Amino acid sequence: MIEAREMKDRLIVGLDVPTMAEAGRVVRDLEGVVSFYKIGYQLAFAGGLDFARELADSGINVFLDMKLLDIDNTIAKGVENIVRMGVSMLTLHAYPKAMRAAVEAARGSDLCLLGVTVLTSMDEQDVIEAGYELDPHTLVLRRAEQALQAGMGGIVCSANETEAVRRIVGPAMAVVTPGIRPAGADHGDQKRVVTPRQAISNGSSHLVVARPIVGAQDRRAAALAILEDMRAA
Repeated sequence: MIEAREMKDRLIVGLDVPTMAEAGRVVRDLEGVVSFYKIGYQLAFAGGLDFARELADSGINVFLDMKLLDIDNTIAKGVENIVRMGVSMLTLHAYPKAMRAAVEAARGSDLCLLGVTVLTSMDEQDVIEAGYELDPHTLVLRRAEQALQAGMGGIVCSANETEAVRRIVGPAMAVVTPGIRPAGADHGDQKRVVTPRQAISNGSSHLVVARPIVGAQDRRAAALAILEDMRAA
């Protein structure tokens, strides 16, 4: 069984809230229980980038979910500045050229670069509409191979794909899985979801959980219940 401290470091709570005031309340509510937070677009555009620096400076791990995709030079310059922020993880879309540019820019730092494979809000029809000829599972595996070849620190995928991904990337790479829902919870806009226990059993290194914790009446109790379910794996 994985120790509680190790499991605590593997739970990433998504600060998917509209204001800095609410983000601060979430962090205060979860003090001592959670040590890793995700900051995405919603909070980033409300002062969240400065908040990310503050959290990192205080010793809290930050997953900056920016899903970067641009020309090589723009990716590289962005990553160089993000390295200076002191955050722990950064996402970019798992396009080979973008990943190679990011890896080179982050070389020598502690920043873990994550390639986003297929969003967990997308199913096969969504992937077809986007112009891909591959089903989601096959596309995830192809992008996992490309992330490994590019020298990325890890990938983001649904926990439904984690077991197959692990056979490709091995034990060292981070496999970060959103779309986590406790048994019986509302799926919201997620389509490829699993429980915390299933995700850990499948080989996920980190779980990203937002609404089931942030939207709970008792956030602390919700986080503790998820950690308990993770330990049960």
